[in-house]
Amino acid sequence: MSIASPVAVTGCGVLSPAGTGLTALADHLADGRTGNSEPHTPDASEFPPHPVRALPELDWDAHLGRKGRRVMDRSAAIGVVAAELALAEANWPDEPTTSGVALGTAAGSLRTQIAVTQDTLRQDLPYLVNPAQIPNTVMNSTAGHIAIRHQLKGVNATLSGGAASSLLAFRYARMAIALGRADRLLAGGVEELSAPYAWGWRQAELLPATAPMGEGCALFAVADADTVEQPVAELLACEIGLAGPRQQLGDGLAVRINRALQRSGVTAEDVDAVAVTASRNSGLARAEQRALGATVGEPRRIDTSAVVGDTYSASGALQLAALLATWKREESAAGAIGLVTTVGLDGNVGCLVVRNR
Repeated sequence: MSIASPVAVTGCGVLSPAGTGLTALADHLADGRTGNSEPHTPDASEFPPHPVRALPELDWDAHLGRKGRRVMDRSAAIGVVAAELALAEANWPDEPTTSGVALGTAAGSLRTQIAVTQDTLRQDLPYLVNPAQIPNTVMNSTAGHIAIRHQLKGVNATLSGGAASSLLAFRYARMAIALGRADRLLAGGVEELSAPYAWGWRQAELLPATAPMGEGCALFAVADADTVEQPVAELLACEIGLAGPRQQLGDGLAVRINRALQRSGVTAEDVDAVAVTASRNSGLARAEQRALGATVGEPRRIDTSAVVGDTYSASGALQLAALLATWKREESAAGAIGLVTTVGLDGNVGCLVVRNR
């Protein structure tokens, strides 16, 4: 099996229930603190009685300006601000035609979609629906806002694959760079907490009553490693697949972990830490534990569930952020190898291999 070409991470933008940036996330993880549990969404009073991890209140106008904020819903605003933070750290040269976006999300802004649908039923005539919100109802709205706001005129892709959405975005970014379709990309995931979203999870009973639902966004500026002198980290390999009905989730994940390690040119003994899936679903947790035990043994676990909750499509991106945040606090972490794993109820399983720099 051939060794995959690494992709360099040159910047990171994070908005999480811990606050803004990697340092806030690292502090919460190190101190065992939980993330913010008070939602600051327009429909916060309509949430079901279920624990949440929500973004702390943020002055959106200060980041976006009033004019830009008017055309964005909350999901787009979260993505645009995270992109702003990542680009500020990456300091890309001014060549927008070779730069783009690969964003993981489950469905875009469910709150906006529900609001527009309700207006078509409640308003006297269909044309009384707010037209400014129509573009925000499509799944790729946030990626489009990021590209327009930051003049990224190259590849623009939105990946939807449930809990594996962020890892799909990382894999897409790797492929686009390897094939010469882009020189630089913002890759990651976003998930917005809203009353419709929270009620959907609540009614489906897919999370234990004590497991918080979360929201957040993590975007990473990535580029061909050969073009970067001092990267923050390197994404070595990403393997994702669907565990079929004859294959247990744990077995399917183990196959992807072994394949990703081989393609990265590292061994199980090299793995320093694993950022595990944040879901508190006991079945998924057991499957993930079995896979890790069968492949890499017992490296330290980085569990973001108490800090950010289950962020579904953004989970992989926030797990990667947690891994980098943890390493950032440790002077001895240079060259460390880490894993980001995902296991979904839909059968999607995957693994990202990361090297700290």
